[in-house]
Amino acid sequence: MTRTRIAALALTAAAGLTFLSACGSSGSSTADTSTADTSTAAPSATSSAARGTAAGQPGEKSGAVRLTAASVGNLGTVVTDTNGMTLYRFDLDVAKPPTTNCDGDCARAWPPLLATSDTVEVSGVDKALVGTVTRKDGTRQLTVNSWPVYRFAKDKAPGDANGQGVNGTWFAVTPQGRKAVAAAAPAAADNGYGY
Repeated sequence: MTRTRIAALALTAAAGLTFLSACGSSGSSTADTSTADTSTAAPSATSSAARGTAAGQPGEKSGAVRLTAASVGNLGTVVTDTNGMTLYRFDLDVAKPPTTNCDGDCARAWPPLLATSDTVEVSGVDKALVGTVTRKDGTRQLTVNSWPVYRFAKDKAPGDANGQGVNGTWFAVTPQGRKAVAAAAPAAADNGYGY
């Protein structure tokens, strides 16, 4: 009976430690990621300049990730990745110091944008605002103004922004690292009757 209780206690302690380590923060950040400012224009998310190719994809040239400021729907100018996919920030992350809190199932739905080399190309994004944070698994995730950035698995084409406002915690990220806010719907046209 005593061995059973000890085994149960040990199992409970191990489960508790596993849970606590899964909830912890990544703890370190690096802000000195080399960047190359290749342009200041903000192409639309569907232009060829915004689409590019991701590292590891056919047509890869340098392995560098590209961050581009692009006009996406009614969100205005937001940051997109090498393929023109909208990037998001998560309100449960922390900017100071940069900390990511999206792992496991969360990271499957919201894949982190990883630094695949020491070079990040930027277009319309201030390279001084681009950095990295080390995730729990040791990979380096890109940040914009210290906010870790992610893709959304349900965005299927450049210019999609299906993750905007999800659960009130996910927002497309602006080139300044802020939350993108959808533009207000245009006012109804005046029908001439003053109503």
